Amino acid sequence: MRKLLYALAATMLLLTSWAHAAPELRNDHPERYTVVKGDTLWDISGRFLKNPWYWPEIWHVNPQVANPHLIYPGDRLALVYIDGKPRVTKVTSGNGVVKLSPKVRSEPIDTPIPAIPLDAISSFLTDTRIVTPELISAAPYVLEGADGRIVIGAGDRLYARGEKPADKVGVFRRSTEFVDPDTGEFLGLEARSIGRGDVVAENGDVLTVNLTRSSEEVRIGDRLLVNEDRRLTTTFVPSSPDDQIEGKMIAVDGGVTQIGQYNVVAINRGTREGLEAGNVMAILKSGNLVRDPVTKETIELPSERAGLLMVFQVYEKMSYGLILQATRPLSVGDKVTNP
Repeated sequence: MRKLLYALAATMLLLTSWAHAAPELRNDHPERYTVVKGDTLWDISGRFLKNPWYWPEIWHVNPQVANPHLIYPGDRLALVYIDGKPRVTKVTSGNGVVKLSPKVRSEPIDTPIPAIPLDAISSFLTDTRIVTPELISAAPYVLEGADGRIVIGAGDRLYARGEKPADKVGVFRRSTEFVDPDTGEFLGLEARSIGRGDVVAENGDVLTVNLTRSSEEVRIGDRLLVNEDRRLTTTFVPSSPDDQIEGKMIAVDGGVTQIGQYNVVAINRGTREGLEAGNVMAILKSGNLVRDPVTKETIELPSERAGLLMVFQVYEKMSYGLILQATRPLSVGDKVTNP
């Protein structure tokens, strides 16, 4: 019974803090800020807010600026008050006054800043994907390289067997099978990207492929899938999930034992639970197990907040996220919930 009461109290505390949370300005927030190359949206949000995931609630779109939802290096941002509420907006003049006429729309000569560091997640956004076991089992597989080679790299020719998926293909390796740690439900199979190539010939069900790119050595048995050529998404913004969501970190890229800032993790929640790219989740470390000196029972102390992650790639049953903050070493099995 005491265990149940501890758990209920911790849950009610989390739900109460979530329900009453609102954007809070930092005490040292700037009144003006000029965006510089290398900034991310998360960095800028954190300059103004104690809780950066509420950025959409204070971002004020200026219709006089082209692409008003995007922020570019060189843009000047100002903290203003509209109907008594703090708002951050782009300004179009040096003195911070937004000119409403004439309606000249400025066009920055640059690319918009990303929400988070893209170099940490680029392979997940462009290549690595979650698939069904049936899809990868039915895909063509590598037989060998030219001249009988068993280790193949960029610039080499390889032979594969199976039905051609497309003229341009990706080479993938069967990787982690994700299973929900609580229910045992199969969540998805990670197909890890190894390289790309062009199918240059077909001889029955034998395909000849020129390998144009590889991140590591292609091996016999690797699979060929359609090259989706997905583009990097930079337009998602930090936000809190619309609904209350609780889950767990179920894996970490690279298989490290201690998880820290800018590690990529997998969580056991996805679109069916309402997660979206850009959602920020709080990470909770399970409380220590202690022995009650009176009843001699083993009691689990309440979970403690230990970090933040942003979801950047969402599938039906699971998602990938990037650790943005970690106040202590994190590990697979730690809980995630609304920030």
